Amino acid sequence: MNPTVITSLTAEPLDLPLTEPFAIATGAQHVAHNVLVRITLADGTTGLGEAAPFTAVSGETQSRTLTAIESMRERLIGQDARAWRPLSAGLTEALLHEPSARCGLETALLDALARHHRVPLWVFFGGAGTELDIDMTVTAGDRAHAESSARAILARGITTLKVKIGALSPEQDVERLVAIYKVAPQARLFADANGGYTVSQARAFLAGLEKAGVPLALFEQPVPAEDFAGMAELTRTSRMPICADESARSAQDVLRLIRERAASGINIKTMKCGVVESLMMWHLARAAGMELMVGGMVESTLAMSCSAHLAAGLGGFHYADLDTPLFIAKHPFRGGYQQEGSRVSIARSPAGHGVELA
Repeated sequence: MNPTVITSLTAEPLDLPLTEPFAIATGAQHVAHNVLVRITLADGTTGLGEAAPFTAVSGETQSRTLTAIESMRERLIGQDARAWRPLSAGLTEALLHEPSARCGLETALLDALARHHRVPLWVFFGGAGTELDIDMTVTAGDRAHAESSARAILARGITTLKVKIGALSPEQDVERLVAIYKVAPQARLFADANGGYTVSQARAFLAGLEKAGVPLALFEQPVPAEDFAGMAELTRTSRMPICADESARSAQDVLRLIRERAASGINIKTMKCGVVESLMMWHLARAAGMELMVGGMVESTLAMSCSAHLAAGLGGFHYADLDTPLFIAKHPFRGGYQQEGSRVSIARSPAGHGVELA
């Protein structure tokens, strides 16, 4: 038997308590109910993957994701991991509406293959680099929460703050940004509405910030995912970059954003589309001259390390939103990316994404 033939696939719940609720405009998580995936090859090499369903974003749940992954056992066992792109195409066809399940499977598959060949994933993805500068999120909440969160983030040595908005009124969100700006006047500020505003509310928010003298470097997903016309209108009329997240779930979505000029950048998250689809999205965005962000759902160091390898290895990313491991109270892993302040490095990963079970 070829040493890279898949001989085993397992999936189990991965429940990760958070230090605080990860709240966005559409909902909140108190515990990350994720899934741990293992794929073993004929030579005994095992790759690890993580699926992180976020019900408020994709409608996926842990139980549904476990069922989806288990349903792929017969399809994958006996296949050669070297055929990772055809295998990914089959997963996309079979699990079209289960993106986190596809991501967990693809991550474990590529981790196993890279470990077999003793190659770090950043090399596998392109070898462009090994370091990224990350932001940290101020989750949805009131003004006092925003101010205390900003202080805590600055104390970590992170100076780019991504503020979740859209759960409150534009006026209240402006007040939160004003409070953050007073605490962190030198910080780079992003705002992420997760589709929680209308076009008029987004304009009111931007006008309020301008009146208050609060500079914003990026406005992410101001309106709902399906409102491409609204995204295009804000992209056309805004003086700052408009980044698509929920509107960019596939390469087809990115192509539409490009054609309709509905965003100046996209947030690539393997958890919303899978690893291979992320590669296609990257190529389209680069060809169109769009800005790139790498992000994720509420993921541990396992999935986030894979995303760090992807972004650093491919290169060309302007923003890195890989902070959710900082919200997890305890990780059952060791290895993966190393962080000092805002700097994330995967240079020391020996093979694959470098994450092991502790």
